[in-house]
Amino acid sequence: MAEAKNVLLIVVDQWRGDTVSYLGHPCVRTPHLDALCRDGVTFRNAYTQCVPCGPARASLLTGLYMMNHRATQNGVPLDARHGNLAHALRQAGYDPAFIGYTTTTPDPRTTSPADPRFSALGELMAGWTPIARLDPARRPYFDWLRAREVDVPADPNDIWLPAEPNPAGPGATLAASRIDSAHSDTSWATEHGLAYLRGAGAQPWFLHLGYYRPHPPFIAPSPYNALYDPDEVPPPVRAATPEAEAAQHPLLAYQLGHVEQAKFFRDGAGLGRNMDEAAVRRMRAAYYGLISEIDEHLGRIVAYLKESGQYDNTLIVFTSDHGEQLGDHYLLGKQGYFDESFHIPLVIRDPGAPGTHGGIVDSFAESVDVMPTILEWLGAPVPRVCDGASLRPFLDGKTPADWRAQAHYEYDFRPYYEAAGTPPPLGLTIDQCGLSIIRDARFKYVHFDALPPLFFDLQADPNQFRDLTGDPEYAAEILNYAQKMLSWRMHHAERTLTGYSSSPAGLLSVA
Repeated sequence: MAEAKNVLLIVVDQWRGDTVSYLGHPCVRTPHLDALCRDGVTFRNAYTQCVPCGPARASLLTGLYMMNHRATQNGVPLDARHGNLAHALRQAGYDPAFIGYTTTTPDPRTTSPADPRFSALGELMAGWTPIARLDPARRPYFDWLRAREVDVPADPNDIWLPAEPNPAGPGATLAASRIDSAHSDTSWATEHGLAYLRGAGAQPWFLHLGYYRPHPPFIAPSPYNALYDPDEVPPPVRAATPEAEAAQHPLLAYQLGHVEQAKFFRDGAGLGRNMDEAAVRRMRAAYYGLISEIDEHLGRIVAYLKESGQYDNTLIVFTSDHGEQLGDHYLLGKQGYFDESFHIPLVIRDPGAPGTHGGIVDSFAESVDVMPTILEWLGAPVPRVCDGASLRPFLDGKTPADWRAQAHYEYDFRPYYEAAGTPPPLGLTIDQCGLSIIRDARFKYVHFDALPPLFFDLQADPNQFRDLTGDPEYAAEILNYAQKMLSWRMHHAERTLTGYSSSPAGLLSVA
């Protein structure tokens, strides 16, 4: 009998791709993730396809670019006709277990408008077996706290208020949250993950283990709030003033005038652009503390797999839905067109390829590659509609000759549920609120539906302060990248049925 093949897909939320110590981050310490990197393959240049959470997770779990799945914002429904990783796993004989959330709104054509799922920001994508769901209101987590006799405030979200007044002055770290580390949402996810693994038995299993962190509120429980000295974290990358930053593009100016600190700190006030460098450094120290907390729990999960003898027959994939601006360009959150929002960590540990363990891949990887990689490793068919490609060759130490030379990602900045009734920005319609990005090691081109484009020379200007669209010396390159983007969109146009054809002999598969 063939040895069981298990898969552990770990998806964190809002973890920047540069924030991994194995890849040389100057401050953050992730010893357990580093150990996984040494046991697997790390993709230095991995990018999500879109932001925020709902669209990003739709791409990750369907293998489709946003231009094809069209779940363009949180709250925008995912078309019921799209398959996903869970459905493909069921066809391969797996019962795909799920901890966390997908922020998926159901197709309104397949259910009543009175369905309670439409009153929540995202339900669980179809096909998964929920083990522990973290809905948008985080009710299951708060109920878990109450069951453990934790004193939950009248507004449960107040557990993420500071336990004591935040100290001031140079080097002062943000105070710890009111919730202790044993009862954090990270502990909640880990406890449910370990319970599932202990009960999985001898049958092959698949577990999506989702963590809410380092998503805001940017406040960590003790002792993680004090692990990093704000004076030692990297300063923000930004122009001399918010006004100078805003001059680059109308969308950036709009976002700098609307992103509020209250969305990132339970007690926040004012715009994110108004945070001085000391405040940004304190925020980053808290963010890194949340990362270190996840890292410690990752160590618990891996330790159990080793103790139970499952480590050597389990494929482990560690990634994030998207990144985080973290004060760079005066922005907070995931938005716009800067790489900080789209660059993500991606580590894959294939137990059958020890010769490549510890390797770092510089080729571009995308989140749509995760689904075909998992399915190919399991020996299951990869749906033709998948826009990604399997990363298995890299796990074997090979680079395919025809591998992509660029990364592509998209963003739709239409208002969503939190801004219900608010018109789209800048006088646009909702169908004009799209941008698409192509970047390689040298250049980056940003195309808007109805706003001016942007073009950056990443060698001369890696932090993307100087837009070159008005420079005649770059006119030919700008046209070249615009044509590359058009070719990419044409090549990946939706193709559910394009692999079939009628014929005198009947239905043919021509894929």
